[in-house]
Amino acid sequence: MTFSDNAVPLYLQIADLLRKRIARGVWKNGEKVPSLEAMVGEFGVARVTVRQAVDVLAREGLVSPQRGKGTFVTAVPIQRQWQREWQTVHASVDALAQAFKDTRPQIVTINESISDAPLQAKDGIPAERYVYMRRVHSEKDEPYCVIEIHLDEAIFRTAPERYRTEAVVPLLAELTEGGIAQARQVLTIANADMDVARLLNIHVGDAIAQVRRVFTDARGRIIYLGEVTYRGDLFRLEMDLTPPERNARRP
Repeated sequence: MTFSDNAVPLYLQIADLLRKRIARGVWKNGEKVPSLEAMVGEFGVARVTVRQAVDVLAREGLVSPQRGKGTFVTAVPIQRQWQREWQTVHASVDALAQAFKDTRPQIVTINESISDAPLQAKDGIPAERYVYMRRVHSEKDEPYCVIEIHLDEAIFRTAPERYRTEAVVPLLAELTEGGIAQARQVLTIANADMDVARLLNIHVGDAIAQVRRVFTDARGRIIYLGEVTYRGDLFRLEMDLTPPERNARRP
């Protein structure tokens, strides 16, 4: 078996594989899992690596090693699924703004400073300065995304308390002058590092969705850069596809 050659420790990758087997019912609650020796042979890793992986699941309450008897499944991982509209990546600014207005997420800002934005040449014209905010959005005390925001400082200073305490996109959508003229976003699937896993209450290496949003004004100036990391188990992308012209309905 080949494991990913990345920053996620090998024992955590194996722990995730074992966790998923329990979740799928390969090993049911109360059943004995294969021995360390059997898993060493299957995975082709050191015994200590497998033991570390089993220890992770034991701390999570999913398995219980019993001296002289083996290791038994004691619980099944909670299977979270997409349920709420605010977890959808929307295809228009109006829909995105409305989603945040309707849900009123709990916002915890964990950093705020004046900073340059990590912009790309194709993004547009940089503003003079940006206010950087890193925050966690939650619903019913369950975190679902981490957002890193670079907001044009001139816009931020028009209503600093609102931008500190409310979702930024709906506020930008309300602007009548100097507001959003163009918007685009890019979606990337990745894996959670230790920092993101801690903030989103997930495991290192779990799937995440990263969305990079850029808003520019009528002059092409970048007024907002948002880099959003969503939990993969609380995320859905839905869009309408245009049918082929030959199948389009004719009058």
